[in-house]
Amino acid sequence: MTTIANDTAVLFNYTLKDDDGNVLDQSQGEPLAYLHGHNNIIPGLERELAGKSAGEKLIAVIEPADAYGEYHDQAVQSVPRTNFQGVDNIEPGMQFQSQTEDGQVMLVTVKDVTDDTVTVDANHPLAGKRLTFDVEIVEVRGATEDEINHGHVHGQGGVQH
Repeated sequence: MTTIANDTAVLFNYTLKDDDGNVLDQSQGEPLAYLHGHNNIIPGLERELAGKSAGEKLIAVIEPADAYGEYHDQAVQSVPRTNFQGVDNIEPGMQFQSQTEDGQVMLVTVKDVTDDTVTVDANHPLAGKRLTFDVEIVEVRGATEDEINHGHVHGQGGVQH
């Protein structure tokens, strides 16, 4: 039986909850596919899945540092509303792509809007949260050479190309 290790293709079902038990995400019957050892999923969950095999179930509690990072107050900024040219209706919760001074693209979430400014948050929406994954491993197999070269799983639950 194949166990999860670097360069294995893994399909798993999951339910993701926060500390209050709220369901944040789930696979909904279509397993998620990832290539182990290629940074396809958060580091803490990848570490918890290592060595497991198809049919196993586990509960993995992942601290923020091993998930989406700590929450950084300095990632919240007020910017001039004129930076959003062509967008007439800006509301809290909306997300936009922004470019840093060094050309890096990041996703920001609108927190507040006034007539002159828009407050945006560049933290990942799950930053600073401890996450609990209820996981069932569906399939583990050796990855193909193409999958390893591309850095992701192809086919069911993976990238279709």
